[in-house]
Amino acid sequence: MDRLKIMVLCGRSPRHLYVANALCEAAEVLAIVQETGGEWNLRKLLKKLKPRIFFRKLWRWIRDRHRYTGNQESEFFFPDGQSKLDHPELIREVPHINHPDVIRLADELAPDLIAVFGTSLIRGELLTKGRLGMVNLHGGLSPEYRGADCTFLALYNGEPEKIGCTIHYIDAGIDTGRLVAHISPEVRPGDDELTLFWRAVRDSAKVYGELVNQLGSGKQFGQVQAEKGALYQVKDRLWRHERELDRRMKEGLLENIDLSLRVRWFPQ
Repeated sequence: MDRLKIMVLCGRSPRHLYVANALCEAAEVLAIVQETGGEWNLRKLLKKLKPRIFFRKLWRWIRDRHRYTGNQESEFFFPDGQSKLDHPELIREVPHINHPDVIRLADELAPDLIAVFGTSLIRGELLTKGRLGMVNLHGGLSPEYRGADCTFLALYNGEPEKIGCTIHYIDAGIDTGRLVAHISPEVRPGDDELTLFWRAVRDSAKVYGELVNQLGSGKQFGQVQAEKGALYQVKDRLWRHERELDRRMKEGLLENIDLSLRVRWFPQ
């Protein structure tokens, strides 16, 4: 079995570092690329300051400061509560994921595979890089749950059995590429949105590593998404939705549920 050479594109939260560490165990990681979000221009600033966009982002910022109080995410993913990369020397920082430096790096390193989790939307020439292509870990079960806040919306829609993550090849759409695996975590009474999302990511990290190993042995994956499904956006989660789900959870939405870990592969 050949050990794949991969390039990782990921965010900087504890969950992203956890997945990057799992990939480092499974493959020869050539670089870990992270966005700093530091490149601004007047057009971008004016767009952010539009009242509708500004207040929506402000509300989300306030909500997330409350949700992520303390060190909960680090403690969930790392036994000592200290989130860190096992190989920080591999970090390459860029203003945004479609920056020309990322394309140049991919050309220079010539990875077998580009593995993605927690970046902004990938566009343009970068989509063509990687000998075996580019795969993504998405926090929802595509095609039914594409886009943002999929764990929240599966709960809000009364479908806790559809909470999970998808590993898929990346194309020009949003979470529309060929399916590789669905990972659905345990769901138990007393769980909440963040616990379920983090548990799905933790389970998916192991599957992501297994995928890299199987691709190295020559196995192929990828099935076309047969349906269009639903694309959810940040604007689809408002304060009234938060209040309504909170009421349903208190009334026992997960009271009688007991779902085990489920993994479904999509071989080619």
